[in-house]
Amino acid sequence: MNIQSTLITSVSAGTLAVGMATAWVNPAFSTVIAESLCVGFDCGSPTPPFGFDTIRIMENNLRFLAMDTSTVSGFPTRDWQIEFNSSSSGGGNYFMIRDCGNTATTASTCNGTAQFTIEGGADNESIHVDSAGNQGGNVGFGTAVPVVDLHALSGNTPTLRLEQDASSGFTPQSWDLAGNESNFFIRDVTNGSALPFRIEPGTASNTLYLDNQERIGINTTAPADLLHLRSPSGPVAIRLESTAVTAPNPIRLNFNTAQNEFRITYDGLGVNQLRLTSAGNLIIAGQITTSGSCSGGCDLVFDPDYDLPSIDQHADEMWKNRHLPAVGPTPESGPFNLSEKVGGMLNELEKAHIYIEQLNNEKKAIQSELDALRYRIATMEASLRR
Repeated sequence: MNIQSTLITSVSAGTLAVGMATAWVNPAFSTVIAESLCVGFDCGSPTPPFGFDTIRIMENNLRFLAMDTSTVSGFPTRDWQIEFNSSSSGGGNYFMIRDCGNTATTASTCNGTAQFTIEGGADNESIHVDSAGNQGGNVGFGTAVPVVDLHALSGNTPTLRLEQDASSGFTPQSWDLAGNESNFFIRDVTNGSALPFRIEPGTASNTLYLDNQERIGINTTAPADLLHLRSPSGPVAIRLESTAVTAPNPIRLNFNTAQNEFRITYDGLGVNQLRLTSAGNLIIAGQITTSGSCSGGCDLVFDPDYDLPSIDQHADEMWKNRHLPAVGPTPESGPFNLSEKVGGMLNELEKAHIYIEQLNNEKKAIQSELDALRYRIATMEASLRR
């Protein structure tokens, strides 16, 4: 396309008389145009009403092509094009900047990537870069007064979408970050628009805090453990609840600050299933069942093959070691294994009952012998009296 510009036809003191024609501007001279300039096939005659326009381009294919003709190694050579609307029937209305690469020779050959596009009819202040802010350059989307580095304004749920397509060989996935009067949320667009994370307006500072030691704080900026819950007042509790149809009552793990107790409670039953006091006392509402083994034998003492020590053997070992053999030593002020001790005591209790039976049988035998002796004595006495 030839450059269509004003052709100088006469020159007088400070005045240019001009007519419209197709012309080449001599590249050997700098050109100054003191008035407005119209470029394009449709500039024509009469002279278009420029108004405040300094440059106007008029035709059905509007393009500016910037060709970098550098040939010296190391200098940039990229060509760029500013494009106004599509050249195709039914094409789009837009303002576009294209990266033409290093091969453009005329405007019609630039089919590079569209680096920047504004569609016709976009809302007012769709993009606004201001000169204020921390160091200037705040960017507004939908606002002319961006107050932070990136400021999005919308009448209904301003949203940022993060979308991964399949162009790099990965599975497509889209996420939204959005906020409105109900909550700030992250939306998993790809998976049914689920909302895995939400924050309600008015949530207190430091409700959730993650430190650099992989610890999580709830209402604290100094978590001391992997999970640290802090309540500004009253009890601190964790609720465990299932939404299954047949789910039991929710369970609460509760630090009761009024009684200085840790409690485990099934909600709705009106009783604390477990209470642990600061003194180490454990109070339960039900029964204790242990899965510990009875290493001493327990019911095995009734097995015919069980090596049951005699009463004397058992007594010798007991007094020698100063503890029941199956129970083992029990320190006066130290901890001990309750399951093992109970199992050992059961073993000793069952052996004691066997010993009791043995002693009872011996007693019966002695009693029989005594009865027999008494009978013989009584018989002898009766004979002597005759």
